[in-house]
Amino acid sequence: MSSAWLSDSQKIGVGLTAFGSLFLLLGVLLFFDGGLLAIGNVLFLGGVTMLIGLSKTFAFFARKNKLRGTLCFFAGILLVFMRWPIIGMMIEVFGFINLFGDFFPVVIAFLRRIPVIGPLLSAPGVTHLVDRLAGTRYPV
Repeated sequence: MSSAWLSDSQKIGVGLTAFGSLFLLLGVLLFFDGGLLAIGNVLFLGGVTMLIGLSKTFAFFARKNKLRGTLCFFAGILLVFMRWPIIGMMIEVFGFINLFGDFFPVVIAFLRRIPVIGPLLSAPGVTHLVDRLAGTRYPV
């Protein structure tokens, strides 16, 4: 599999986004460790910016129909930086769902094609639950 269609800065952006997500997951698993959550937020935002570009990132977060999600997402990040990690992450997750919720069906369709995760997500009881949570109307 070749990633020739990604530029070098976009490849770095994918890595930063992945590491940011990993740090956010570790921060939550380690009882809302503020330092890991803060590093994860910075890496995630930096990765998204390098992946799609500065102007497209600004346009994405400045869309009028996503204003509530943007405000909650950045307010949550600010609360994490101000050492209120639990409340900050709750607000941030609400904003994240409002901002990136349109991508969930695409992510689920991609995950269903991965060898180990795909059969798990396609199991009879899990399919219905995942489709309902992701907002898809039919399994892919």
